[in-house]
Amino acid sequence: MLFTERIKEIRIEANLTQQAFEELFAVSQDTISLWENGRSYPNTEQLYQICTRFKVSADYLLGLSNY
Repeated sequence: MLFTERIKEIRIEANLTQQAFEELFAVSQDTISLWENGRSYPNTEQLYQICTRFKVSADYLLGLSNY
């Protein structure tokens, strides 16, 4: 469950709505909602873009590290 918590935390800390977040990564608002509810996950390219944009590691997003 860490991914769902951390992706939402990143979005909220950046002061972004789901709609604004979707525009950054060219996905639908439904997709963001699915990510935040653990019903779907980003593909590797999307994960890379999220990590790069918000300067976090994939290990952090996936719950493999605390930073």
